[in-house]
Amino acid sequence: MSETRNPWHALLAMVVGFFMILLDMTIVAVANPAIMAELNAEISSVIWVTSAYLLTYAVPLLITGRLGDRFGPKNLYLIGLAVFTAASLWCGFSGTIGMLIAARAVQGIGAALMTPQTMAVITRTFAPDKRGAAMGLWGGVAGLATLVGPILGGVLVDGLGWEWIFFVNVPVGIIAFALAVWLVPALPTNRHRFDIPGVVLSAIGMFLLVFGIQEGNTRDWDWLIWTMIGAGLVVLAFFLWNQSRNTGEPLVPLGLFKDRNFAFSNLAIAAMGAAVTAFMVPAYFYLQAVRELSPTRSALIFAPMAIATGILAPVIGRFSDRLHPRVVPTVGFSLFAVALFWIAAIMTPDSPLYLFMVAGVLAGFSNACIWAPLASTATHNLPVQQAGAGAGIYNTTRQVGSVLGSAAISALISARITAAGLGGGPAAEGMGGPVPEFVRDKFSTALSESILLPAGVLLIGVVASALFVRHERSAAGPGPVKEAEPAGTAA
Repeated sequence: MSETRNPWHALLAMVVGFFMILLDMTIVAVANPAIMAELNAEISSVIWVTSAYLLTYAVPLLITGRLGDRFGPKNLYLIGLAVFTAASLWCGFSGTIGMLIAARAVQGIGAALMTPQTMAVITRTFAPDKRGAAMGLWGGVAGLATLVGPILGGVLVDGLGWEWIFFVNVPVGIIAFALAVWLVPALPTNRHRFDIPGVVLSAIGMFLLVFGIQEGNTRDWDWLIWTMIGAGLVVLAFFLWNQSRNTGEPLVPLGLFKDRNFAFSNLAIAAMGAAVTAFMVPAYFYLQAVRELSPTRSALIFAPMAIATGILAPVIGRFSDRLHPRVVPTVGFSLFAVALFWIAAIMTPDSPLYLFMVAGVLAGFSNACIWAPLASTATHNLPVQQAGAGAGIYNTTRQVGSVLGSAAISALISARITAAGLGGGPAAEGMGGPVPEFVRDKFSTALSESILLPAGVLLIGVVASALFVRHERSAAGPGPVKEAEPAGTAA
């Protein structure tokens, strides 16, 4: 017998796990110096602790979104949560930087299985004109997790050690699993014919492109890196050609991009992913290496950003449905860019720290204007049977943006440090602890110049959001969802 479920219960259950996997994108930023010191690692290796997670998170998302359509978002979410939780335990017990990177890669696979399912459940269980409030919660969690990661990481690193930024996931993962089993409905599935050539081409192309970009700075952008990036672009171009010729069920239904808002939402969320990831690395190295703050104190400098996002995102998500889709995210991207340009301007060895907190409030408000309205706009017109595919595409572009941001900021920081005449000397030592006083001016200048990259990238989001068009009047859409009959799948 079918059971009527309140979609809010399912969403609340899933965002617990969603919060955890997004937390792990930024929680490592504040622990980088401690990991470097304890595991005897170089900065290029430590950045791979984040990059490996982003790589294995980004590459499978197109596939895992479609798997959710075929086998049910609940099943894929639970499998992913189990993989993620087990890998978190492995991360905490890692004794070498290589083992930690490997464990983080497995964590990323678990996250990739989970993420599209959260958006797919919202799309399939909330009416289009009611998704703003649901996406407000989803977006609030996304923004809050991204910003709270360094704060929680600082507390754990100072109090218990860097291992605990991973151990803390284990009890949370167990609770999230129990909640999902209890509250998330088994939605009807569709008998998809799986696009095997599309799966192979997308996986190879994404891996070559993302790995090449991430490893470029380590290998000094040699011929092998450019060959890998070029090959990735060629394979992805062939993948898109294959998808356009597929008359059955392509992995990426290119017809979704005929919806102007879906297309520009993807561009905007890629810019957001790149900016947030790129901002965190130089900001926390500045606070710890230049200002000599502990991980906890450096993270608390940006606590107002997280608080503002967490409080305001659900509120803004609720009322953004009543406005033109372009209004709220355009304002959000513009203000976030202003906040980052401001932070870059005040990154000197002796600027008042309260100015960073004020800029953080502005950044938090702007984040609340971006995450939820953007996701709501992207999913507003998605057909129910392609909810997983659409969510997979949207989350893939966000993650690819994050990977590009991570790789680009690593290259830019190294380039600016070298240009300042600090490469391999006191600056390199400072990345694992405070820098000597006589180089602090140059070092902080190099880091502040790096912040200009994410600030500039946000301008892409401004333009993309400004090009949104008003939603067509939609049908009522689904109400409280009925759980699927145990017998089988929908045709």
